[in-house]
Amino acid sequence: MASRTNKYMSLINQLSISNKRAIARVISIVEADDKKATKILKEIFHKTGNAYRIGITGPPGAGKSTITNQLTKHLLSLSKSVAIIAVDPTSPFSGGALLGDRVRMNDIGILDNVFIRSMATRGSLGGLSKKTIDTADILDASGFDYIIFETVGVGQSELDIAKVADSTIVTLVPESGDSIQAMKAGLMEIADIFVLNKCDRPGADKAFISLQTTLHLRNFSPNDWQQPIIKTTATTNKGIAEIVEKFEEHRTYCKNNSTCLQKRFKNYKLRVINIVETSLKQKTWNELNIKTLENSMEKVLSGNLSPYELADKILQNK
Repeated sequence: MASRTNKYMSLINQLSISNKRAIARVISIVEADDKKATKILKEIFHKTGNAYRIGITGPPGAGKSTITNQLTKHLLSLSKSVAIIAVDPTSPFSGGALLGDRVRMNDIGILDNVFIRSMATRGSLGGLSKKTIDTADILDASGFDYIIFETVGVGQSELDIAKVADSTIVTLVPESGDSIQAMKAGLMEIADIFVLNKCDRPGADKAFISLQTTLHLRNFSPNDWQQPIIKTTATTNKGIAEIVEKFEEHRTYCKNNSTCLQKRFKNYKLRVINIVETSLKQKTWNELNIKTLENSMEKVLSGNLSPYELADKILQNK
């Protein structure tokens, strides 16, 4: 037992930007084993809080991966280190991430100050699994300056990004209906920065004005953050430096802003609730309760036992 503890402590001590193998190993442990993961995450938490966490979301085809790629290159040019968590759909065969984003980022993945991890949503309706958030803590504790979450583009299920990111970037394209789609999906509310990408396409100016008009109709107080709209063509690097400038402005704004502090308080509270619920779920579905469920299903199907009675029986099992 002591040797195992020493082994994990040794891995934790090895966490650094330059030791990608140790980082990958710790992430794999956290993904695979909750008991070991809890010990590790408790140990590293005091080392977190230094990395700035950026969420990039938006509808499919908006160029999120290209923007992530170009932002990373720009931050590297400023002598910063970047960790990328590319949240992919879960594979129906292996249960793991499909790795599409990692394939597209091969050119930066080999660089010293960059670490890329593709992670599966694992059925999480918010687009981010608990393991994704835990992984961000590991990368934060490893010393990265920035952590970028690049999420799957599936509309309403992207809203969890605002619960983990310090700045949330919503990426849209000029095609008709995107700004309306953003409003319906709730993306309008979570965005700290809007990026209108692929502005070399027809309709970019019209889309910009439409989005600008929509923002002007919202009720902002004088002290609220005014969400900027940045026109970009990520494939040619146009507008990338301005994105960095704006999320640094947002970072400065949030340092002493009560609304940002309240958001952080709320997000940590939700995280604790999620951890407790996950732990209780794991404890409830032990071998005895799984057996009770399976052995009682015929009574439920025949109408001799209600689902509520069976649930009470399971909850009473110790």
